[in-house]
Amino acid sequence: MKQEIFTILSNQQLNESVYKMTLQGDTWEITAPGQFVNIKLDGKYLRRPISVCDYDNTSLTLVYKVVGKGTEQLSLMKQGEKLDILVGLGNGYDLTKSGDKPLLIGGGVGVPPLYRLAKDLVKLGKDVTVILGFNTQNEVFYKDEFEALGVKVILCTVDGSCGIKGFVTDGLTADYTYFYTCGPEPMLKALYKATDTSGQFSFEERMGCGFGACMGCSCKTITGYKRICKDGPVLVKEEILWKD
Repeated sequence: MKQEIFTILSNQQLNESVYKMTLQGDTWEITAPGQFVNIKLDGKYLRRPISVCDYDNTSLTLVYKVVGKGTEQLSLMKQGEKLDILVGLGNGYDLTKSGDKPLLIGGGVGVPPLYRLAKDLVKLGKDVTVILGFNTQNEVFYKDEFEALGVKVILCTVDGSCGIKGFVTDGLTADYTYFYTCGPEPMLKALYKATDTSGQFSFEERMGCGFGACMGCSCKTITGYKRICKDGPVLVKEEILWKD
């Protein structure tokens, strides 16, 4: 983990509530897809955790949804403004478990971290399939970006306005060796029951510090309590204990 100052290069609106921000800065602490950053905003006591969508040596891409005053403030920031960001947070996904045909499953704002994961798996020569789930066609984003990587994309919408009508579980294919997923907990729980192989789940939790000091995001696993911000956000299927 390291504190860095980033400069906003662009802050583009993708749909009614989702934005793509590209920043310039030092990203060397980011080592795996699925990690996140924690952003300091003027006037806000707690930093805002945002999953990393993509990065290279000098730039960082964040795709985020406006859900409160913090992300609303972020959406109003302009090119040239600077942000104080903690980078290299969380454990990220382990690509060594993927097998030849990994399946990636994202729901809503759980989609962005899967983009870099897909890119890295393609570079390893894997045959990647991605399932993207949204409520309606107007909420769809990053479908074209995934397809540009050369992966197979299966799109699901709850209302059937685009792609398969239903949830991401309705788009599941039997032809995969391992799976990775990120999204809201009800979706993750449904996938836990519907999938046949092992897999990795990225969890969303309210965080205080973002680096394991406050213990505010602890959850119980089969090996004891883990901090989602420090020991996660990625947990393997076999260690997960679901809340009743």
